[in-house]
Amino acid sequence: MTDLSHLHTIVLAGGSGTRFWPASRRLLPKQLLSLALGSNGSLIADTVRRIEPLCPAERVVVATGAHLLAATGEALPWLAPDAFLGEPRAKNTAPCIAWATAVIARRDPKAIVMVVPSDHHIGEPERFREALATALASAKVAITTIGIQPTRPETGYGYIELGEPAGPSVFRVARFVEKPNRALAEEYVQGGRHLWNSGMFFFRAAALLEAVREFAPEVWDGIAQIETAARISAEAEAGAMREAFELFPSVSIDYAVMEKASPLHVVPGDFGWSDLGSWESAWELSPKDEQGNSISEHGVYVDAHDNLVVDLSSARREKVIALVGVEGLCVVQTDDALLVIPRERSQDVRRVVEALTLAKRHDKI
Repeated sequence: MTDLSHLHTIVLAGGSGTRFWPASRRLLPKQLLSLALGSNGSLIADTVRRIEPLCPAERVVVATGAHLLAATGEALPWLAPDAFLGEPRAKNTAPCIAWATAVIARRDPKAIVMVVPSDHHIGEPERFREALATALASAKVAITTIGIQPTRPETGYGYIELGEPAGPSVFRVARFVEKPNRALAEEYVQGGRHLWNSGMFFFRAAALLEAVREFAPEVWDGIAQIETAARISAEAEAGAMREAFELFPSVSIDYAVMEKASPLHVVPGDFGWSDLGSWESAWELSPKDEQGNSISEHGVYVDAHDNLVVDLSSARREKVIALVGVEGLCVVQTDDALLVIPRERSQDVRRVVEALTLAKRHDKI
């Protein structure tokens, strides 16, 4: 059994979730919403609760945007104030993970760290924790990730190609693969040597920081600046952090570090995972009637098939949303907005946000 006494967790909670407009807004992004089956809590609260059997709350760090600190704290009231790290500017996952890892290493030089997104759905939590335990054991010898067993030829995800076995249920990473076209995605699923990239990582804090120093010197320089200032005062640290985040490149941890690190291990996972990337995903996970419509107390379906109805308005108890003679729609209502979109185009919701931005209707985003 792996010793977990030095285990710490970074929960990535900086996303904007524009594909879940109008429910998701700039100050209420996807991870702060309740979109998962069987839960009345937010996605981020479900995430933290899910890992608590392995990692206690006092060793969880939540990395989010500075403008989201208050709302994120309200979603996780049982975490201490110093659990929340607010980025002055969003610069993708490499600066975020490197900074949070440096903070953890300052608190515990022997730290083993797992990085998990805050906005994913996990259908089988016990199997999920089993995969985490395997990855944490591997992390003692190599930076490790979890890859998801693909269930379809998905073109919206990056893939990880399996290399040689590196232990029980652990493989070397042969390479990361960018989002493929349909034909290549079908080939990957049939070949059985490729996994979806889940965005979860496991490592010794010292090993990750050394990899950042070697492979991402522009990120490392900023982290070193922050750490030097932290030894002076909290005020100096805050100033150095603002300056560093202005200068950091906007780069993912995959591109900056993981694609270059060696050895890199991957643990195949199959635990009912979904990145909840769109309203289409919400329909896929929802309970449905015999016609494939989401079961909703607000929806009435007449000669309608395969639709999703979500009513988040304050008047939803008095209101009925009726769909007649349509199929494959997502209908989402809030107090100040209504979205109607074909399910197959649910990724295009972000274009609404872009249009509202161009129109300077910032109160609606």
